[in-house]
Parts: sequence; structure tokens; C-alpha cells
Amino acid sequence: MANGPMGRRAFGEHPGHPNGPVTGQGTEYTGRYVVLLDPSDQESGLNALRSSADIASVERVRGTDGANVAELLERPDVSVLFEELGAAVVEVRPEQRHALVTTAEAESSIIAAEPERMVYASPITAPQQAPTEFFPAYRSDEEVVAHHTRAEIAAAQGPAVDEQKWTWGLQAIRANLSSLTGRDVKIAVLDSGVDTDHPDLAGRIEATVSFVPGETVEDGHGHGTHCIGTAAGAANPRQGPRYGVACDAKILAAKVLSNAAGSGTDGQILAGMAWAVAHGARVISMSLGAQVRPGELFPQTYEKLAQRALERGTVIVAAAGNDSHRPPEIRPVSRPANCPSILAVSALDKALTPSFFSNGGINGQGGEVNIAAPGRDVHSAAPGGGYQVMSGTSMATPHVAGVLALLAQANPNASAAELKVSLMSGAFPLTQPVRDVGSGLLQAP
Repeated sequence: MANGPMGRRAFGEHPGHPNGPVTGQGTEYTGRYVVLLDPSDQESGLNALRSSADIASVERVRGTDGANVAELLERPDVSVLFEELGAAVVEVRPEQRHALVTTAEAESSIIAAEPERMVYASPITAPQQAPTEFFPAYRSDEEVVAHHTRAEIAAAQGPAVDEQKWTWGLQAIRANLSSLTGRDVKIAVLDSGVDTDHPDLAGRIEATVSFVPGETVEDGHGHGTHCIGTAAGAANPRQGPRYGVACDAKILAAKVLSNAAGSGTDGQILAGMAWAVAHGARVISMSLGAQVRPGELFPQTYEKLAQRALERGTVIVAAAGNDSHRPPEIRPVSRPANCPSILAVSALDKALTPSFFSNGGINGQGGEVNIAAPGRDVHSAAPGGGYQVMSGTSMATPHVAGVLALLAQANPNASAAELKVSLMSGAFPLTQPVRDVGSGLLQAP
């Protein structure tokens, strides 16, 4: 049985903890709740939960904290309040869950209360016990390739592109023609960490933190280093073509996904969001998520927190997910990318057609694809100072984060909302359905 971060089992009860996870169809819960509070009256909401649901004692953390937050999130006797976001990860006994939900519905100072879920990096798959009628969360490149012939894949990729100086992705988004570099703009990447010694990245890593218990920010998985490289790799990499969009941007690396499984929890993601906003990130890139059902609504907690981040000048982008099997099956945009205030990014092949694994905007109320970017056979950095090629909407997302950094450099006084409008209006229209590509192909200014 696969274990998630903090020793919490993805399915079934885990020993020694009174609040074992519950599992819904195609969904993995930790047993805790994420509670969104009125930022001007947080204490009333907490007091209501203390009196009615007997929640665990509350530890308050600030966004700049990092040293002990991972350990606090792991403790079964502690609830964690992220003060600046007005969000709490709450421990509650199983018999008190109903009381918590009832109180949240009745108490005006509690905006939302939702079960905490597991999230995954692409291309890691969900545990094998996942219901077979749902594709695993963020299907791996190898897994989806198995369903297509090599001829089909070659046809989808289109004509060969000269990548001696620039990757095909940077050429497709016209980053090779831009004079902007993202200088002094901060990009936060919430992922599996980073190779802090990578020669293409080391000089611009401004701050790091790990919210995974027992693990440093060093990337033992590879996913985080690859995404950071795409967003902000060097102008002159040690080897091979240039692959980084915003080559002078400042890097904020938050480890929220584990080395072995590439998995994390909503609480760890919220900790990373709070940390990134507090450190002045103009962009937060999240190549992670969990699958949703057709017709499922977006999570209220992520949506409200994304709105609060926007008010503070931070744009959040997230991967649309890799659950589809085109043709004929298109799965809905994953959470939290399905929030209206978070930009959902789909993946394109070299022929500028949707990658067969890329999810689509089949759910309304935020479940749309907003923009498309290169996500197939993407060359970028790897732990150990090297390089690797990966595929997924995870690889498309940091392309968008890098372009937002370029836009922020060009318009230093622009609000987060204005940056989003500029990004979307600058996209190159494609002939594919809006459902699959949103406003079109990402373009660098």
C-alpha cells in the first residue's frame, strides 16, 4: 500500500492515528479538513470549531515560517492556521466530522470547510488501488504512450524542429524572439524541490523551503527541478539548447511533494502558497493536482485563496492534468487548476495539437482550460546537474509561469489581474476547440 507524506496512508486506516483517511470514488482523503476563515474574524470561526467539534489545538504560522511547519502538519494533535491566508488545516476525530461540517455551514466567520485531499505531480500515477473506472491521477508519459502506436505519436508531433540553440517549446512560444528575461521577478514553484547545486539554476535560487517531513528541499524525484528549469533556466546552459523562459528571474522553490511518490496534501500546498506570497512571488507555478469527476465543482478553499493571492499581486498557474485518452476520452481539468482564479494550462505536441493525455474544459464554473503551452518531449534540467526530457501538462505549466515573469518585468506596476489579461490576450489563436486550448498558444511578449 502506498504511503503519502506524513506517513498518512492514501487508502484505509493508518496505525496509531485516530483520524484515518476516508476514500471516495477516485478520490483520496487524509481525514483532516481545510477550513477557510473570514480574514477579519478568524478567532470566531476557530472558537466555534473548538466548542462544537473539539478540534485539535491550533498552532499559528506565518507565511515566512518554514522551519517546523512540515512537522506541525504531521502531528495528529495539532491543527495549523496559516494566518495571512486565513486558512487552517484542522485535525478532528472521526465522530466529530459531522459537527465540524454543520458548524461551518452555520458560522458566518467560516467561509468553507472541505476534506483535505492528496495531490500528485505529473507524471506520477495514483496508487494501484484507485478505482478502475477513473484514470490514475496525472498519468505518466510511459503509461499513455502504451495506448498509442509509435506511428500515431510521430504523426502528432509534426515536423522536426531544430533544437540546437533553443528547445522547440521556447521557439513555439516565441521566447527566442523576446528581449525580456524576467529580471528581478520572483517565480515560486511548488513541487518536489530543486537541485540547489544545478549549474543552470544555483545562482538565482533566492529562497527554498520544504514542507515534506523528513526531507530537505533537494529534489530526489526530478519533477521539481525540471519544472523550475523550464520556468527560469539559464540563458546559457552548461549543455544543450536553452530551455528556460525567464532566464534572469529569481527562483523560490517550495517542496510540497515527496521524493519517492511525488505526492503531497492540500495542507502542504497551502503552506507553499502562503510562503510564496509572503516572499513576494509574482507567479506561483503548480504542476500538481488531483483528478475530478465530470460535473464536479471546483474547491472553494483553493478558489478563495487564489483570489486573496491575486489581491496581493500573485498569479497562480496550475496543470490541467494528464488523465485523458484522446481519442475518444477527454477527462475534466483537475483540481486546483479547475478554480476560476487559477490559470489552467493544457499541453500541446510539436504539431501544436493537444497532447493525447491533456485534460479538457468539460466542466463549467472554472473547469475551463485557459491557455495551452508546449508539454510534449520537453527538455529541461534534472537533479545531479544534468538534463532530461519529460511530457505532461506539468511541463506546459512552467512555460506559462515564465512568460508571466516576462510580462511582470515589462509592466512592473501591473496588478495580478492585469498580468492575467495581458497573458490571455497575447495568446496565438489555434484551430482546436477552446475546450482543449483555451485562448490559444502561449506567446512571450
